Amino acid sequence: MSAGTAALEAAGLTRTHQGSRHTPWSRAPRFTALRGVDLALRPGERVGLVGASGSGKSTLLRCLLALDVPDAGTVLCGGRRVDPGPARRLRWFRRRVQYVPQDPASTLDPRMTVGALVAEPLRALAVPGDHRGLVATALTQVQLDPRLIGRRPGQLSGGQAQRVALARALAPGPEVLLADEPVSGLDLAVREQVVTLLGELSDATGSALLLVSHDLSVVSRLCARTLVLDDGRVVEDRPTADLLTDPHHHATRALVAALPRLPV
Repeated sequence: MSAGTAALEAAGLTRTHQGSRHTPWSRAPRFTALRGVDLALRPGERVGLVGASGSGKSTLLRCLLALDVPDAGTVLCGGRRVDPGPARRLRWFRRRVQYVPQDPASTLDPRMTVGALVAEPLRALAVPGDHRGLVATALTQVQLDPRLIGRRPGQLSGGQAQRVALARALAPGPEVLLADEPVSGLDLAVREQVVTLLGELSDATGSALLLVSHDLSVVSRLCARTLVLDDGRVVEDRPTADLLTDPHHHATRALVAALPRLPV
């Protein structure tokens, strides 16, 4: 990757979906989820993407992961265009860009052990090297007790399951992590641990991080820059500290107003 090339970039992404018909004879409505979205994530950078429900975050994430085809615009990874296609053709991209899910319970096969789950992307992406060693390294990185390696997802706590999901994402050695509400389902104490771990992992591995959330308090802990999405548009792209102290757009003001306040 040449100097100045974004690790992951979206240019002019537009995506329209077809909704459900209200009656069998009515025309299905269409709605625009993304409206010319631009986003650039530089190597090693941590960026927040925030917005209320329905703002377009999930659609943007799917386009960035090459799981959805935009109507217009492009996604670039290290300057190389990315389009949805066969798994084999996208191996190079999946090695470089990995996803951390919101609800790991829905993505972890309950029949597989922790060790097998972490090794799965290594096999699927044909990652060279000692897979057992890479699995051990990934588990160490997420501070997971080695004794849990033989357990299955149903035997894990929510925090442990999220760490397994992180280990799966880290095992191929990605340059970019896309984290979708990674602490939303965790209690406060575990949430703090996972937020701290995400920051430490980003620093240790040098991976860029796009943290998708509706919660500015989480984003402010990790991200120096934040984009605010509203009605499919990026309405602010500024330093996170500036958003918190001087929000310009009404959508940002609503997110700031929703932050918990300590009693005086």
